[in-house]
Amino acid sequence: MKKVIIIAFVLSLMNLTSALACTTMLVTSGASQDGSVIVAHSDDSELFDQRLVYVPAADHKPGSFRPVYYDAASLGDRPEYHGYLLRRYVGTHRGPTYADSNQPQSIPLGYIPQVAHTYAYFDGSYAIMNEHQLMFGECTDGTKIQPDPVPGKLIFYSAELSRVAAERCKTAREAVELIGHLIETYGYYGTGETLPIGDTKEGWIIEMAPSPEGTGGLWVAKKVPDGEVFVAANELRIREIDPDDPDMLYSKNLHAIAKKHGWWKPEDGKLDWLRTVSMGEYSHPYYSLRRVWRLQSRMAPSQGKSPWVKDGFTKEYPFSIKPDKKLSARDVMSLYRDYYQGTEFDQSKGVTAGPFGSPYRYPGPMDAGGDTGDPNAKLKGAWERPISIYRCGFSYVCQARGWLPDPIGGLVWFGPDEPMSTCYVPFYVGVTSIAAPYYTCDTTKFSQKSAWWAFNFVANWAGVKYSYMIKDIQQKQDEIELAEIEGIKKMDAQALALYKKDPEKARELLTTYCETQANQVVKDWWNFAWFLVARYDDGYVNAPGKMSQEVGYPDSWYDKSEWPNGPTAYKKPKSKPAK
Repeated sequence: MKKVIIIAFVLSLMNLTSALACTTMLVTSGASQDGSVIVAHSDDSELFDQRLVYVPAADHKPGSFRPVYYDAASLGDRPEYHGYLLRRYVGTHRGPTYADSNQPQSIPLGYIPQVAHTYAYFDGSYAIMNEHQLMFGECTDGTKIQPDPVPGKLIFYSAELSRVAAERCKTAREAVELIGHLIETYGYYGTGETLPIGDTKEGWIIEMAPSPEGTGGLWVAKKVPDGEVFVAANELRIREIDPDDPDMLYSKNLHAIAKKHGWWKPEDGKLDWLRTVSMGEYSHPYYSLRRVWRLQSRMAPSQGKSPWVKDGFTKEYPFSIKPDKKLSARDVMSLYRDYYQGTEFDQSKGVTAGPFGSPYRYPGPMDAGGDTGDPNAKLKGAWERPISIYRCGFSYVCQARGWLPDPIGGLVWFGPDEPMSTCYVPFYVGVTSIAAPYYTCDTTKFSQKSAWWAFNFVANWAGVKYSYMIKDIQQKQDEIELAEIEGIKKMDAQALALYKKDPEKARELLTTYCETQANQVVKDWWNFAWFLVARYDDGYVNAPGKMSQEVGYPDSWYDKSEWPNGPTAYKKPKSKPAK
């Protein structure tokens, strides 16, 4: 049985190398500076569908059914369901943005009874935040089995589960209970998943895995203690299941199924969720744990967490921690811009970083494709896996602010492409539409009409002379984001005053504000991109009146290069003995 599990696990992980491998976190109200609950997520999804889509609220006829669609985020393209990574969904069931008569329409895996009214929400690879300030994060995890979808039998993946919850729920606990019910009733396929879910008062974490029974699915949920912060990075984070804990929920048949399939024995004590359904980290050691260490150590340096542990099942990094200082939304943005700066793992150091300290590490056939749980895996090397990674499709920081009415209280700070070089733009959940550049994206075709392409271009161009350009990028981020934060304070007050008189007029005001702001940021970022092109043209540092400044390379790079052996005299140098 163990051998079969390992084989199935390794085979399934061949799909995970192109799956969404993300970093996610939840900040409780007692751990945030302003008392908001924060959920953040980086969608490290390579060149997939990077659109931010507004899904409107809708009314439905009695007796109607909701179709459930395949998610390519789970196991990759599946033409039989018209499920593709480049277009996460095509159809009319999620509003007009996803409608496209020129593309094949998505084919449902099955149906569930529809409710009379569904809420509006922002959609990405997963649901992001709905009109009642319910918000979601996500990261993919390895599990012992990762089955294909089976129409009518195994029809749900975490992405569709989050969407159904966004459509129907107002609180995090309500969402957890609904997701658990859907998993048990309609079946779960694909990878393991971690979903942080927050509302205006509290935050829960639900984790899920396919069942070896071939039907239903396994799940467990745990409330994050107030005053603490939860982080996850592609490894399940819930450990012992305590039946007496009122802040823990789980599938009713979890223990029976785990015992039946030899995944857990009662005599071993409390069921360890991570050990029971998974084999630890995937890809390579510290692929997950290094990010968990980094985030916890940055938020609570006083705890002196070590980056080195015994194995992937370590308990050195607890489920949640109390930060040394309460976090603002922009503090969270800063955490997501991390590539281990100033540590022994700093990605801007080393020969691969080049002379200008580029933190990008591009994978190839030499890199890990198996898993740390595979006894046959022989890793010759590996890159550190940073939080801000070149292949990030988008990231966001959601704030639920319960002291304000829902349309004003809910904020999504959205940043296309990777956090390091993006600029976060605010979207109130009370809007009725969003700026076109944010739902315009085809990663196969460059377009200046797309916000994603603006930020992606700057990120790629920064690799030419990173140590110089990152300073320009950070200055621009500060200029825009700090102004946005001040603008939000003013808009909160203005919208609240109008909301008390006319809620619909307030929604119109918020929509106009967000669209204007977002369009302006995209315009500014394209202008900034062309500024960088001219400023660093031909390897120089250029400015009016100071063109073609020859900055060369860092002193340390001259020593590493062939420069010391260059022609400094007319006489032919003596050949050096081979090393």
